[in-house]
Amino acid sequence: MDLSEMSLKDLQKHEKDVHQAITDYEARRLKTARDACAALAKEHGFTLDEIVGNKSKKSGAKAPAKYRNPADPSKTWAGKGRKPDWINDAIARGDDIETFLI
Repeated sequence: MDLSEMSLKDLQKHEKDVHQAITDYEARRLKTARDACAALAKEHGFTLDEIVGNKSKKSGAKAPAKYRNPADPSKTWAGKGRKPDWINDAIARGDDIETFLI
């Protein structure tokens, strides 16, 4: 195949096809490796999850509240992620965020 004779559109399609082929190839290799590991774990009486401790990073537990809105104590923020509007409003007013610490 002579790439220098191809149009830009054909080259871009070829690039997309190659990328997809690589992605599929890697997925097949990963599945083969995972299946082999699962079979070996089974030989020893375990599941693969038991051996690798397959626990997601997020356990569903929320981070404890670090800041509380004095105007509405039911509104809290852990200090992680997007700031709530009441924190943004306080900062815009020039309030020190430390005054909201619990």
